[in-house]
Amino acid sequence: MIVRLAAVMAATALVAGTSAAQKPKPVHHYVWFGADREDIRTDSLFLNTPEIEGAQILYPWRAIETARDEYDLSAILDDIAFLKAHGKKLWIQLQDVSFSQKWNFVPKYLLADSAFHGGAEKTYSIGGGPDSLATVSGWVSRRWDPAVQERLRKLYNALAKDLDGKIEGINLPETAIEYGSTGKLYPRGFTHESYREAVAVNLRALKLAFKKSVAMQYANFMPGEWRPDRDRGYLRGVYETAMAIGAGVGGPDLKPYRVGQLKSSYPLIKEAANRIPTGVAVQDDNLREVNPKTGEKVTAEELLDFGVNELRLDYIFWGREEPYYSTEVIPLLRKTKTIRQQVPAASP
Repeated sequence: MIVRLAAVMAATALVAGTSAAQKPKPVHHYVWFGADREDIRTDSLFLNTPEIEGAQILYPWRAIETARDEYDLSAILDDIAFLKAHGKKLWIQLQDVSFSQKWNFVPKYLLADSAFHGGAEKTYSIGGGPDSLATVSGWVSRRWDPAVQERLRKLYNALAKDLDGKIEGINLPETAIEYGSTGKLYPRGFTHESYREAVAVNLRALKLAFKKSVAMQYANFMPGEWRPDRDRGYLRGVYETAMAIGAGVGGPDLKPYRVGQLKSSYPLIKEAANRIPTGVAVQDDNLREVNPKTGEKVTAEELLDFGVNELRLDYIFWGREEPYYSTEVIPLLRKTKTIRQQVPAASP
């Protein structure tokens, strides 16, 4: 699939005579700043591109709940004020997982109090190999632990009290974690079933707290299954929960040619389109992918076309990896009026 800018613009432009049933809807473009929140103040490309609606910023749980039941929202409120002054909005990624042994984003009191059974657990990189070859890849909160879930619920409520309706949206990070298949690496209380239920419980709590802003779960892969060959219904269950309560769904990585994504979360995102909010992030390395049909590096236009016309996304969160950010992403967004036709949602 070779996508040219003209084709993208033609496919996403508003056309005359659209019926009410096919009412066009905008695609909302945000820039992913990760933990580099101060960069929103100095990124002139971001600030001077009106087509970009706002910034998606990562806020670690530990940075918000500085002590038990003590919440510091000052950084978030400062970012909201700055963005509003520049005609832009804030989207929060609330982080309870890291991808490095150096970082643990769970508040210190959870780690110290035995009531929370350690508060966080190591995660592993296995890649389908035997458990004996697993290496530690980071830390994740004990999302499946009822005691930790209660602290997450209070965190969501504390955030929503001051932020609901003031931010565009908030997302929980990806569901993908690895603990192998033998059970030897399973943390206390963890099973594939308990994790599936925990994701649903936590998403319900987030949606209950945020009634005005979009509440979204990044759901890409689930431990214990590999869609579609070993589909246990875990990931589909997350999407069914989201659709039942009106929460959003999406995930990291916009990769039109990756078999894993194409067979795992992308069909579910497409099914959810036009029912609930959907969004996908263009993260580092996404614009280094190769189109297997052409042998050429993918372009920002290809990603936009796939996100808009195949997945029918509501939100795209663009990363700032160079040279792509300044040479492809920003020029593309400044040229393209991204409006897609509203079509009936796909049948499950």
